[in-house]
Amino acid sequence: MNEESRDEQYMRRCLQLARNGMQNAKPNPMVGAVIVAADGRIIGEGYHVRCGEGHAEVNAFASVRPEDEPLLSEATIYVSLEPCSHYGKTPPCADLIVSKGVKRCVVGCVDPFAKVQGRGIQKLRDAGIEVTVGVLEAECRQINKRFITYNEHRRPYIILKWAETANHFIDNHGKAIAISTPFTKMLSHKLRAENDAILVGRTTDEREHPQLNTRDWSGRSPRRIVIDSHNPAFEGLDFSLPVLPQIMDWLYKERCQSLIVEGGLATLQSFLDAGLWDEIRVETAPMTVTDGTRAPELPSGIKLVSQKDYDGNVIRTYCSGI
Repeated sequence: MNEESRDEQYMRRCLQLARNGMQNAKPNPMVGAVIVAADGRIIGEGYHVRCGEGHAEVNAFASVRPEDEPLLSEATIYVSLEPCSHYGKTPPCADLIVSKGVKRCVVGCVDPFAKVQGRGIQKLRDAGIEVTVGVLEAECRQINKRFITYNEHRRPYIILKWAETANHFIDNHGKAIAISTPFTKMLSHKLRAENDAILVGRTTDEREHPQLNTRDWSGRSPRRIVIDSHNPAFEGLDFSLPVLPQIMDWLYKERCQSLIVEGGLATLQSFLDAGLWDEIRVETAPMTVTDGTRAPELPSGIKLVSQKDYDGNVIRTYCSGI
């Protein structure tokens, strides 16, 4: 096996480990780390379990058995995200790696957080450690798409979501209609558990009174947001000016890294028109109505990245890329 293939193999293990932090690492990124001896044997691994606790590198080194510690001088540590270089709730991981005296460090992607942004990599190189950057970079960025979008674009990662009939209506003559199946409803609640906030427009709120919480899946409910000038949270927003950029600024200051937008049509279309979206999920049921509110038009040139059938309903996911 050549070095590139070996690096990818161990980085995939980092990504496997990182996903274990899906619920509890937030708002920190999900990170996995693997320590590999010169003979190719994994002698330590870990992931960031919970915000405020040890990072992936800390847990990986802690898992190394005493009899394997002499192997560290010739070992490689693989990390899906650049090691931190600053003091936060925990000491810098870059300093820990240097103190352990490993020979090489392989990094999946650079950390976009303002206090890191390459500084961790530079600290390792200054200490004489060989550093390789960009192994499975796209996959490493994808797993932390919310964290990365928030730090690079100063706004949440935005998911537009709606359900429609086979002939592209989202209601029946203006009245709400059950389009989702029990299983796809459960998937919607899983999505809610994975994101920080969920938003609808005032009309949808007044007409349907949606709870917008997590009931059919284990996890926290997202923050419920209604676009309404009477919303106390929006005090100071000027509704005579474009409101979405103001809401994005507010969500950034509120440290909201991800947002689901569930409509209705005017709200969804306003996000599409403003180019404020990263992912679109459309559920289509094999049913038709004679009239109603038309579903939003998908942007031209959009790429389909996933299509899955659940009990006859099809969920298509489109992404703009990060």
